[in-house]
Amino acid sequence: MSEEGKELIYNKPWILQRADPYIYRHTDGTYYFTASVPEYDRIVLRKADTLEGLQKAEETEIWHKHETGIMSYHVWAPELHYVKGAWYLYFAAGEKENIWDIRPYVLECKDEDPVTGNWVEKGKMGCAPGDEFSFRAFSLDATVFENKGRYYYVWAEKTGVGRQISNLYIAEMETPYQLKTMQVLLTTPDYDWERVGFWVNEGPGVIKRNGKIFLTYSASDTGVAYCMGMLTADEDADLLDPLSWRKERHPVLCSDESVGIYGPGHNNFTVDEDGNDILVYHARTEKEIVGDPLYNPNRHAMLMKIKWDEQGRPVFRF
Repeated sequence: MSEEGKELIYNKPWILQRADPYIYRHTDGTYYFTASVPEYDRIVLRKADTLEGLQKAEETEIWHKHETGIMSYHVWAPELHYVKGAWYLYFAAGEKENIWDIRPYVLECKDEDPVTGNWVEKGKMGCAPGDEFSFRAFSLDATVFENKGRYYYVWAEKTGVGRQISNLYIAEMETPYQLKTMQVLLTTPDYDWERVGFWVNEGPGVIKRNGKIFLTYSASDTGVAYCMGMLTADEDADLLDPLSWRKERHPVLCSDESVGIYGPGHNNFTVDEDGNDILVYHARTEKEIVGDPLYNPNRHAMLMKIKWDEQGRPVFRF
């Protein structure tokens, strides 16, 4: 595809009705795509040799929700990771008997191809010994990243009484499905732009560059107010020390009526075939949402080219 043709895929609906999109590029150059489906009942994967190829790639269901009990309702935000020689899918799900009892779960595949391979349920993500707090309440949107040979797990979990607040937490991992350390609070909804509809920090995504770790997240409810914030840490810092992270005062990406993009968020990062950094996110193209935003299917997967400023920080611009 020509450079002009490639530009046509950016900042517009790319894969329709696929919220919480996640793209992983493997060491052999193969791209894998997963996302929440509108029915919230299964996990799907696509694979292709190029980003453009993912758009029309065959979609394969690799796991289906249970009929009852855990993992039987609200299957949300799967992410595909390759950790220590095996494939892992991290996702959240509720119970048919209690649909808001959302918790984080893990699937494992030790075969070469995650699309055709055998997936095994590893159950709920395991806490560190003695941790009496993690995953006890509404918990979702986990991501995994590596730094200096250590793996970290970042997730959103609600706390408080009444209308609970969704915070972001981090912990080091002992195994791909067990935490090594206690949770550490990364960010809570401090600002007005994080408190529209609900007080929310969720959907973390990580990109590393220039000796820095940039952790983006989403804030507010899932409608037009949905937007992206960002934390920054030095890669040599203690990532389990909250003081190692600096939070941006203002959102780094939000709705823009001039381009017809509303509620951008729940992002992650990949690279194109030339190694350029790409933001993967979902957004809507309509300002007015019919019905409950959570069940409106028109959150579409989109892509954005990331630019870097003179200070080595990512710039997100439509």
